[in-house]
Amino acid sequence: MRFRSLPFIVFFVLTALLAGCAGQRVETQPQPPVSSSRNDLNNSSWVKQTLYAQYSDWKNVKYKGGGLSKGGVDCSGFVFLTFDARFGIKLPRSTEDQVNVGTTIQQRDLIPGDLIFFKTGKTMRHVGIYLEDGKFLHASTEKGVMISNLDDQYWLRTYWKSVRVKT
Repeated sequence: MRFRSLPFIVFFVLTALLAGCAGQRVETQPQPPVSSSRNDLNNSSWVKQTLYAQYSDWKNVKYKGGGLSKGGVDCSGFVFLTFDARFGIKLPRSTEDQVNVGTTIQQRDLIPGDLIFFKTGKTMRHVGIYLEDGKFLHASTEKGVMISNLDDQYWLRTYWKSVRVKT
């Protein structure tokens, strides 16, 4: 006898759950204003907002060599994913290839969205994306996705070059 009412109970519970979901507003991360072109890297204000939104989504994701997900990402993978998802720009996957995607610029001429490269070992390279005021976004081997400052001693010592991506 108890099992005859089971379908009714299941129906009632599912109806209540669905009705509850229909009335709830889903909170999402605020999105930066849409630029006139998805890959308009000349709009510094929009690029900064877009990069800070990316940071908000990826903050503290752990470093993983070869990684391309929120389960773990490396520096060039983070740059690769950021430019694809946020700017609609397909960059090469590796740091060695990313260094050749644009025009070399002086560090003093950096604008939001420029790539910054470091020589962190004999053959090791690191890449980040310039934000503003000496800050850059990157996937650190020790702390994962984070914002660092070019004035920190380590980054001053290992700075190699900066590149403006061609759009």
